[in-house]
Amino acid sequence: MSNPQQLRYSKEHEWLSAAADGVSTVGITEHAANALGDVVFVQLPEVGDTVSAGETCGELESTKSVSDLYSPVSGEVTEVNEDVVNDPALVNSAPFEGGWLFKVRVTDEPADLLSAAEYDAFVAG
Repeated sequence: MSNPQQLRYSKEHEWLSAAADGVSTVGITEHAANALGDVVFVQLPEVGDTVSAGETCGELESTKSVSDLYSPVSGEVTEVNEDVVNDPALVNSAPFEGGWLFKVRVTDEPADLLSAAEYDAFVAG
């Protein structure tokens, strides 16, 4: 499993892209997607919603369980990935590409986000 070096990661297994014009993309990691199993439903925040770092902002339902989705940063949701809403399996097949979940205009970013190497060490235990 290879986590893209340019992303940052939360201990709740979300990834965050670098901000472009103040907006970052959020998704879940391949590790999380594999642990969930086949994702069959996603509930994402709505455009215009305010999300808070470390707080629940949605759900991912798989054939195994329902898991909370946490926001790695605080800010306003600017876009949701309708492709994932219509085809939740994208979360499993392309977690770092087409399976992204939402975009957020970042107002606050916690200091505890991990680099790819730190995230790898975290999931390795």
